[in-house]
Amino acid sequence: MTTPTDWQDAAVYQRLRALPACGLAWEFLRRNPGYRQAWRASARGLAGAADNLCEAWGLRFPG
Repeated sequence: MTTPTDWQDAAVYQRLRALPACGLAWEFLRRNPGYRQAWRASARGLAGAADNLCEAWGLRFPG
């Protein structure tokens, strides 16, 4: 079992300082239960789920 980190320790957050805005947004988004549920629906290929995922969460993909 791992020891929880001290959320008040500035050293714990050093990695986050180097992230671009999209990287920081991803760190929070990927932990959101609602997003995770929507992503699973999209990954299962449910009709319209990918479009709904992008629209509901404000996602944009290059290309």
